[in-house]
Amino acid sequence: MSEAKVALVTGANKGIGYEIARGLGLAGVTVLVGSRDAARGAAAAEKLAADGIAATALELDVTDPVSVSAAAARIELVHGRLDILVNNAGILLERGQRPSTMPVEVLERTFATNVYAVVRVTNALLPLLRRAPAARIVNLSSGLGSLTLTSDPDGPYAPFPLLAYNASKSALNAVTVAFANELRGTAVKVNAADPGYCATDLNGHAGPRTPAQGAAVAVRLATLPEDGPTAGFFSEDGAEPW
Repeated sequence: MSEAKVALVTGANKGIGYEIARGLGLAGVTVLVGSRDAARGAAAAEKLAADGIAATALELDVTDPVSVSAAAARIELVHGRLDILVNNAGILLERGQRPSTMPVEVLERTFATNVYAVVRVTNALLPLLRRAPAARIVNLSSGLGSLTLTSDPDGPYAPFPLLAYNASKSALNAVTVAFANELRGTAVKVNAADPGYCATDLNGHAGPRTPAQGAAVAVRLATLPEDGPTAGFFSEDGAEPW
């Protein structure tokens, strides 16, 4: 079993996920680059390795139970434990629909990746996380999942009435609290990170923040000291309302 910490970042072949993997790697963590596309994952891992980071591609489709089970078995075989899990993979399918015109199928597809898959991956890897001396789970959420922020008609989130995406991130916040409550008193800390509005493929590169800026809060939460917080919803500016 390696003495270096081992982290899995889902959806890590590009964007914020890639920058989280890079940030953890630069901190000395061995990074598993989770990617649905094996070729893209391998390319991302090679790019990280060129910067001196210990990175390995791990084919992982978070919506596929067989793929998730295979990834968990691979991590156990090679590393014997997992120190950090960053549930970063997510989708945004809406393009301007009002809530009243939202097809239920879009809601179902969004929740399948943004919510159900997080539970699936976390449950599959929790036995390996429990083997680590101080494991960390970080779920990539959004300010758009905050009921407090999105219910303010004059607030910055009012122009984004994304029913499926916003609801999925609200649900993810509840998932985060549920796992944190179950694991309270153990060596596993669970938090949600808000990367802010970053320029990624998810939004057509419209955000004013860079993926690296968005990744910083997740890297910080993934490397929390023993007395760090749990069950919080954090951005780089500090704690935010759920």
